[in-house]
Amino acid sequence: MRPAQTWKTITLTAAIALALLLQHGRAHAQEIRTAVVAGGCFWCVEADFERVEGVIDVVSGFAGGTVPNPSYRQVVAGGTGHLEVVEITYDAERLPYAQLLHLFLRSVDPTDAGGQFCDRGPSYATAIFVDGPEARRIAEAAIAEAERTLGRAVVTPVRDAAPFYPAEDYHQDYHRSDDIILTRFGPRRKSVAYDLYRQACGRDARVRDLWGEAAPFADGGG
Repeated sequence: MRPAQTWKTITLTAAIALALLLQHGRAHAQEIRTAVVAGGCFWCVEADFERVEGVIDVVSGFAGGTVPNPSYRQVVAGGTGHLEVVEITYDAERLPYAQLLHLFLRSVDPTDAGGQFCDRGPSYATAIFVDGPEARRIAEAAIAEAERTLGRAVVTPVRDAAPFYPAEDYHQDYHRSDDIILTRFGPRRKSVAYDLYRQACGRDARVRDLWGEAAPFADGGG
């Protein structure tokens, strides 16, 4: 083969390899998705899902209300219409959306319409926010499956997607922060305060009581 032909062959091979690489990258990028769910205290939902294989990131925040970019104090005071939520970024090739929702419903009490565990009021209600008909179909199927398993009605609603507003930095990764804060028990690291709160709130005890061995996070680990 003459040098010119060799160079053309190498160039063509490289171009094909680059095209395949870009195509693979685009295909994989399409599997990186986000899901927004409300499960009561967003510290707890964030701590739970950061442990799940296929989850890339979890951010605590607010959604579902009418006030743009609300503060935590505004939301818990009421009147904004927002729920405490988390935005989960995940690889759908490793963690299908249906499986994510299966885990979510078994990490909360979806039969409680008044809040979650010790946290009461509309901002602590459960919900699944969906971004289209296919996501809604999957969410409704997950709820129907949960109802069959429990033998009782699930009140967690499936809601249309809404703007997501991240909570203040103070609330992000609360469960593993070494920052010192003042609690009713005295000065504590946030991670310690989180463990004390989760136990006192009865979250894991209630989830175990409701779901038994199907509860994926009821050991309380963060």
